[in-house]
Amino acid sequence: MTESVFDCRMCGHCCQGQGGIVASAPERERLAAYLNMAVEEFCDRYTEAQGKKLVLRCGENGYCVFFDPKTACTVHPAKPDVCRAWPFFRGNLIDPVSWELAQEYCPGIKPECGHAEFASQGITYLVDNGLTKTGREDEANALRIADLTEKI
Repeated sequence: MTESVFDCRMCGHCCQGQGGIVASAPERERLAAYLNMAVEEFCDRYTEAQGKKLVLRCGENGYCVFFDPKTACTVHPAKPDVCRAWPFFRGNLIDPVSWELAQEYCPGIKPECGHAEFASQGITYLVDNGLTKTGREDEANALRIADLTEKI
């Protein structure tokens, strides 16, 4: 069996930064159901518009509103697809330099596996877990990889 190219350390680095966590309509429904609230209430309380997309708000600490430094993600079972997909974003899959930069940010990426193996496992992971996106305006651009799936 091939060694995994990523082992999440639950460090929260990927949970930090304003406007990076896109929540499409199906993801908002999943999160609202998990939190036992109406989608409208979820959106009002936890999202903000960024162009044609809704993104999760950040707390005063600069992390996703659902990140808790002691327990990590408080909505882990229902988290958005972009969170489920990290670090297998389009840029990291197609560009070795982006992949190298991501390693400086994310201690879970295993550089010894090499970019080609990272890309191969990443594309397979996204496809197998239904995380590829169709191009709808409310979806995360980082998960639009239809042209890459031929490579697996």
